[in-house]
Amino acid sequence: MAAPAGQGLERALREAAAALGRAGAAEGTGQGPAAALGAVLSTLSAAGGPGALGERERAQFGAFLRSLARAPGAARPEGEWQRCFLEGPPGLALCVLLEALGSAGPGLTPREAAAMLERFLREGRLSALLWDGCQQQAHGGCLELQDALLNRIVCLPEHVSNKLQGENPPVFFPQNYFPLLGAAVLEVLHLISDSLRGGLDCSISFVSHILGKVCIHGRQKEILGVLVPRLTELTKSDCIWQRICWRLVECVPERWMEAVVLGFVQRAPGSDVLSRLLGNLVVKNKKAQFVVTQKVLLLQYGHTTEVLQNLLGYLSLDSLRRALLLRVLQELLETWGSSSAVKHSPPEQQLYISKAILICLSHLKEPEVESCRQELLTSMMEGVKCHLDSSLPQLRRLGMVVAESISSKINTEGPVLKFEYEEDDETRELRSLLVQTPPLCVVPSLPGDESEKAGAALPLVPESNKKSQTAAPVMPDEESDAELDSDDDLVPYDMSEDKELKIKAPVYIRDCIEVLTGSEDVDKWEATVKALESLIRRNPAATREVSVELAKILLHLEEKTCIEGFVELRQRAQVAVLTTDPIPVSKYLTSQFYSLNYSLRQRMDILDVLVLAAQELSCPKFHGKPKHSDAQKPRIQLLPGNDSSKDWRRIVDERIKSKTRRFATRQCHVEPASSPNQFSSVAGHFFFPLLQHFDRPLTTFDLLGEDHLVLGRLVHTLAVLMYLAVNAVAVTAMGKALLEFVWTLRFHTDSYVRQGLLSCISSLLLSVPAELLLADMTEELLETQSWLGAASFADMVEKDPDGDCRRLALQNLLLMENLKKKLEAVPS
Repeated sequence: MAAPAGQGLERALREAAAALGRAGAAEGTGQGPAAALGAVLSTLSAAGGPGALGERERAQFGAFLRSLARAPGAARPEGEWQRCFLEGPPGLALCVLLEALGSAGPGLTPREAAAMLERFLREGRLSALLWDGCQQQAHGGCLELQDALLNRIVCLPEHVSNKLQGENPPVFFPQNYFPLLGAAVLEVLHLISDSLRGGLDCSISFVSHILGKVCIHGRQKEILGVLVPRLTELTKSDCIWQRICWRLVECVPERWMEAVVLGFVQRAPGSDVLSRLLGNLVVKNKKAQFVVTQKVLLLQYGHTTEVLQNLLGYLSLDSLRRALLLRVLQELLETWGSSSAVKHSPPEQQLYISKAILICLSHLKEPEVESCRQELLTSMMEGVKCHLDSSLPQLRRLGMVVAESISSKINTEGPVLKFEYEEDDETRELRSLLVQTPPLCVVPSLPGDESEKAGAALPLVPESNKKSQTAAPVMPDEESDAELDSDDDLVPYDMSEDKELKIKAPVYIRDCIEVLTGSEDVDKWEATVKALESLIRRNPAATREVSVELAKILLHLEEKTCIEGFVELRQRAQVAVLTTDPIPVSKYLTSQFYSLNYSLRQRMDILDVLVLAAQELSCPKFHGKPKHSDAQKPRIQLLPGNDSSKDWRRIVDERIKSKTRRFATRQCHVEPASSPNQFSSVAGHFFFPLLQHFDRPLTTFDLLGEDHLVLGRLVHTLAVLMYLAVNAVAVTAMGKALLEFVWTLRFHTDSYVRQGLLSCISSLLLSVPAELLLADMTEELLETQSWLGAASFADMVEKDPDGDCRRLALQNLLLMENLKKKLEAVPS
């Protein structure tokens, strides 16, 4: 500022401060202060406005504003004092008004200060404040003052709310304030654009700091919801605006870079927009590179598929960034193929990584595929092995889908991998990620060029699609006509009156055994398999004579013809044999579980049959006719399947519901006739043999080694048997043995096994009466207390990577708390 103008402003400020002091002391009318304040405003305008003030004049103006805020209401002429805050330096005005919010003197009340702050925001002084901050930073202003002002701008809603105890005006609500701040940032960016077009240098660092601090405070949605749509439009065809956006994010301090980058990635409408907004930020800034290539893809897994497509598409759109895309794909494949990662990471993260891999593959070009073909093949073989070894069906299916996709990418002309698995929405989504859907592209054409105009709005077709279209063979008309006419001379037989021959099934159990073991008549064999279950149940005495022999035949029975539902028919027959003669058949089946020369499928079949038979033996037979039809069914049903652990776990949930007291209106219904639990007397024959040899590896069977899938099924089976043995005589001995078994395997790395172990604890706590738990199993419970009731178990509730394990751990924790309360209630 020129010396005469500065001296005139100093004199006006001194006279205004003196007039305010005299008016406050004499309690006058305020006409003197009005003239003095008017003189200050006119002098400030003549000096070139707030932006022309130097450091000395700013300090003096700040002191004047503080004296104005401390002056009594009578000494402040209405209208003039508000103009001093609105037309003076915006940074000083904001700081003084925030100080007045917490003051209790005779000056501005908190309500008056809040109303002035609201008017300050509504009249656009926020953009003037940001622009003033940019100019101060360009001229080398004080960094401490800049940081203080930055904190006040970003934390203004918190400051006002703290001072007014939550009774702040709506404009200071975060959902209202930060969009207002975003609009102010846009106004400043327009001013910066005008300055650059006029050939003037300008600093954008202050705005970058504002953006970074707002994002690190968790308000990306509010501010970027205003900035991103407008910047998307401005950067479409303007290189200056692109440079402004690039500098805006490049000048963000590293400590705030992650929040800003994530905000842009999440809210950009596409990878091409993200490329315009961020430029080559990941190449220039190491922190941004770490966030994009490591943290978002490998350390987090909560982002949506659209975010992954934005991020990886952004890496693929520039030659400098494509090297990062290849590196990212390599690291993703290493994680996907790591057996440790598959075991210790949740299925949600594995799905997230699989999506990222498929999106990366969709962006690879033919030369890039050729250069890394061997690496892709090696990673595919390692990864698919790890996933197929998993006990969780979802992970196995993920491994198959990703392996098929990699195989199709590296073997475009030869044979590719093909697995058999059940299609669902997840697999269809994964496959769709391998095919890019490019946006409509408008191609500029020369005047009069009709051929280019015709193809201007067509979607871009990848080169591979073009090759497949051009390589489609065209069959000559002569050959096609010959094929069509080749069968015209054959006349079909009239089969309208043909009747299907019915084969009579055997009526004796021994005849069934002969058919199943030696008959070559396929039709008779099929009829026998279909009728066997009903025949066993109608002839229990004859079945008991040959029960073990029949169980052996059914265990080894293989499908001779394509019978619909063969596996279910065989299983139902096995269950019928076991329920008819439980003790000898259960002894045979449990002994065969640990024998040699059985496949894993046969061993799991044994477990399924034991569970279903125990279910049937334990359920009472209903003789009355209840009012509701659904009461005729057992309350808990076990359905055989590949992932029957969910049904087994439902048993525990049903048990908890049955013990929950609910107060409601009484409903009239017929009580079913009671009958004895037939499983109670034979529970030990089902249960104890399964615990005997689990730690003894065989040549082709190692439960504690590679066969953890069967171990998981075994643990879940024991949990169900423990539940179904409620009120049995042997339930206490079963509980002790089960606790020892759980204690041995409590640190198993497979999540499916851990789910079963937690289900065992739930079944134990629910099935064994509390009196017996406290009387006969106190020592065993105390030994497992470090896992069940102490910090390690609580850690499992929060830190176990598997969601089902966390849920079951929490359930067990609640059950243990209930048991602890009962223990404390018992008098010593």
